[in-house]
Parts: sequence; structure tokens; C-alpha cells
Amino acid sequence: MFKDTKAFSGFSVDDVPRATQFYGETLGLEVSDENGLAVLHIAGDTNIIMYPKENHTPASFTVLNFPVDDIEGAVDGLTARGVQIERYEGMEADERGIFRGGGPLIAWFKDPAGNVLSVLQDS
Repeated sequence: MFKDTKAFSGFSVDDVPRATQFYGETLGLEVSDENGLAVLHIAGDTNIIMYPKENHTPASFTVLNFPVDDIEGAVDGLTARGVQIERYEGMEADERGIFRGGGPLIAWFKDPAGNVLSVLQDS
């Protein structure tokens, strides 16, 4: 039924202009404004919408993952831009905040709305 349908994802934010600035300027993504929604245009011809929500509550899970070739460089780049790397109990991380305890190397951070994002080693 949906085999040939180009699906897309979305998540809520509490302040669309602030989210647009973070994703566009801090993360360097192409972002457009369409009917009051922010649209992230990411590699692979994929779009993700960010929509305003009153009483926004951040998701309790990772909403967006960024695979990278060099996780140390990505984490260093994020922290140089003022992004705080998150640390979670039971997920021991190294001095940069990278979890190396099994599975892909990964580091988590949050957008201004509190949604959890990650960078993970793509190899």
C-alpha cells in the first residue's frame, strides 16, 4: 500500500524560530519555513518537519541520529559551538562524552527544545 510513498518524519519543538536557528546555524543543516513549520532538508533527499506545540514536552527517546565518519571530530565540533554532550547514568562515557560500551560509538546532545539527538560512528 505505501511501498512507493515517500514517507517523512517530524517532531515537536516549543519555539520554531529558535529551533530553525539551532539546526541551521549550529548544526549547519538546510532549513526552510513552510506554513509555520520548519523543514530540515538532510542528505538523501529526506525532509523532517519540526512543528510548534503548546506545552511541548521533549521526547524521552532520540528523535534524530547523525551518522558520522569521525565521531571525535563531530563531538569536538559540537562542543566548540557551545553544544553540551549529555551523559546518562549506566552509560559510562569517555572524557568527550562518547559512549564506547557496546554497539556503535555514540554521543547524545539536545536541541533547544530538549529533544535528544545523537552522533554515531558510521563504520
